[in-house]
Amino acid sequence: MVNKTAQDRPAGNRYLAALEYGDFQTLWTANFFAGAAAWALIVARGWIVYEFSDSSLLWVGVVTFAAMIPRVLVSPFTGYLSDRFDRRTVLRAMFAINLVHNLVLGLLMLSGSAEIWHIVILSLVNGSARAAQMPAGQALIPNLVPRSLLLNAIALNQATMHGSRLLGPLAIIPLQATTGATGAIFLCAGFYAVSLIQTIRLRTASTGSIDKRQSFARNFAAGAVYVYKTPILFSIVIMAIFHCGLVMSFESLLPGLSTKLLTTEGESTGGFLLFLTQLLNESGAGFSILMMAVGAGALTSSMILAGISSDITKGRLFFAFGAASGVSSLLLGVSPNLLTALPSAIFLGFSSAAFMTLTHTMIQTIVPDGVRGRVGAIYSVHIGGMMASLNLINGLLADFVGAPLILMVTGLIFALIVVVSWQFVTMRLIYRGGVARYAQALAG
Repeated sequence: MVNKTAQDRPAGNRYLAALEYGDFQTLWTANFFAGAAAWALIVARGWIVYEFSDSSLLWVGVVTFAAMIPRVLVSPFTGYLSDRFDRRTVLRAMFAINLVHNLVLGLLMLSGSAEIWHIVILSLVNGSARAAQMPAGQALIPNLVPRSLLLNAIALNQATMHGSRLLGPLAIIPLQATTGATGAIFLCAGFYAVSLIQTIRLRTASTGSIDKRQSFARNFAAGAVYVYKTPILFSIVIMAIFHCGLVMSFESLLPGLSTKLLTTEGESTGGFLLFLTQLLNESGAGFSILMMAVGAGALTSSMILAGISSDITKGRLFFAFGAASGVSSLLLGVSPNLLTALPSAIFLGFSSAAFMTLTHTMIQTIVPDGVRGRVGAIYSVHIGGMMASLNLINGLLADFVGAPLILMVTGLIFALIVVVSWQFVTMRLIYRGGVARYAQALAG
C-alpha cells in the first residue's frame, strides 16, 4: 500500500482521500449497502409491527429492543472473534446471515403467515449479525489506510452508516406504496447480497492479538480492563452511552411522531394536500421521510468532518456537536407539523452523526490494534444496551405521554450533561485539545 499522507494530496481530494485505497473503497461500499439495508429494515419492520399491533408503539419498541439487545449479549463473543480470526471472514459470515434473514422474513410476508413473534425472533437474528459485523468492520479500517487518514476513513465509514438512513428509506418508499413492506424486505436482501460480494473481494488480512493460553473470559476481560483503566477512553465511552440513550434512541418514537405530524398537517389543509398526507400516513412513508431527513443531515456532517485534520478542532467540535444534538432532539419534539419537523430531523442527524463520528475516531486513535476488536465489543455492549433499553422504554412511555414530550425531555437532559461535563478535567482536556497526544503517550 502506498503511504500517502493528507498533506501529499490536493486540497480538493482531502474529503475522499481514504477512498483512494482499494480495500477501503471495497469495505466502504459493503458498509454503505449494509447500512441502507439496516435502516430500510428498521422502517419497514417498524411499520409492519405498528400496523399488526393496531398502532402500538410498545410493540415497535419491543422489536427495536430485540434488534439492538444482541449488541449486549453477542458483542463479547464477536469482539473476541474479531481479534482471534481474520476480520474479513467474520464480516462475510455476518453479511451472509443477514441475507438469509431477509429472505426468510420476505417469504413469511409474501405467504401472509408473518406474525409479530416471527418478527421479534428474526429481529434478534438480524441484531446478532449486526452486532458481530460492526466491531469487525471498525477494527479492520485502521489496517486499510495510514494513520494520517484515520479520521477521514472513519468519517467516510460513518457516512455509510448514518447517511444510508437517506438511501435505505428512500429506496423503499415506492415499494411501500405499491407492493407494501414485502417488496421492501426483498430489496434489503439485495442490499445485503451486494455487501457480501464486496467483502469477498477484500484482500487485506486483519487480526488482533489473542493469548491462546488464556480462556475466552480472560482475553475478553483484557479489553474491558483497557477501557476502564484508560481515563481518557473511559470518559469518551461514558459520553457516548449518554448520547446513545438520550439522543439516538428515537427509532421506536418515529412511527407515532410521523402519524401525529401528518394528522396535524392534514387537519390544517384540504384537497390534494389532505389526500397526500393521508397517503403518506397510511403507507408509513411519513416514517421513511423523517428517517431520510435524519440521514441527510448525518451524511452532510460526516462528509464535512472527513476534511478536518486538526486535533484541537476535533476536540472543540466534540463539545459543540454534543450540545447541539441535545438541542436538535428538543426542537424535533416541539415541531408542530411535518414541514417544521424536517429541518429539526436534519439538524438531529447532522449533530448526532458528527458527535458519534468524532467518538469513533478518538477511540480508534487511542486503542492499539491488538485489542481493537475487544474494545470495540465493550463499547458496543454499552451503547447497544443503552439504545435497546431506551427504545423499549420510550416505546412504552410514548403510548401514554406521546413521542414529542420524550424527545424534548431527553434532548434537554443530554444538552445539560454536555455543558456540565466541562467541569471534569479529563473531558475539558479533550474539548480543548483532542486526544492525539494521549495516543502518542500510550504508544510510547
